[in-house]
Amino acid sequence: MFSRLVKEYADKQGVTEQLKAENALKWIGRMNNIRACVREIVETEVVYC
Repeated sequence: MFSRLVKEYADKQGVTEQLKAENALKWIGRMNNIRACVREIVETEVVYC
């Protein structure tokens, strides 16, 4: 579930391999933000229900 949501969020926000090649720090920042959001969703939906 976590991996699927991370991929979906990255696709929706335009975080691509091209961005990774052009601006690695920007890509890392966006991916970290996406992972944090998804982690919170998964914890809320799976762990606490």
